[in-house]
Amino acid sequence: MTVYLEEEGSLTLPLPARSLAAEAAEAALDEIGCPYEAEVNLLLTMNEQIREMNREFRNIDRATDVLSFPMIEYEDAGVFDFLEDEPDCFDPETGRLLLGDIVISKEKVFSQAKEYGHTLKREFAFLVVHSILHLSGYDHMEEEERKTMEALQDKILEKLDILR
Repeated sequence: MTVYLEEEGSLTLPLPARSLAAEAAEAALDEIGCPYEAEVNLLLTMNEQIREMNREFRNIDRATDVLSFPMIEYEDAGVFDFLEDEPDCFDPETGRLLLGDIVISKEKVFSQAKEYGHTLKREFAFLVVHSILHLSGYDHMEEEERKTMEALQDKILEKLDILR
């Protein structure tokens, strides 16, 4: 798993963001059976910048914790077999699957860890796992989808031994 990390804003997360993101992303992809080496772009930013993106791309004028921008449209969540016929989904130089972009608000990592009573590491890893599932076609708009996604998130974080 390759994570290209970019960071903006004065706030710094006191954890190894790139390696933790790669570990969480790899665990998520392993759990859902992704057969490819993959890569994502990860931007760690501030509330104001993620609010602007949320307004621009989702028409929601507020800061959010994480935004996911998938490169691939899935007919069925976590089903990758159709990608064999989609060469544009792979980096031509490395052969890695291009999953998409993740944007995380560092301020939300801090505030939600406090609000939910768990560590910064757990909150950050949760947001990465959540986003990787979105980048793999999962969603939580319908009740059944939400239950599936939550169960996967919990299972992945348990396997990583990153608990509440």
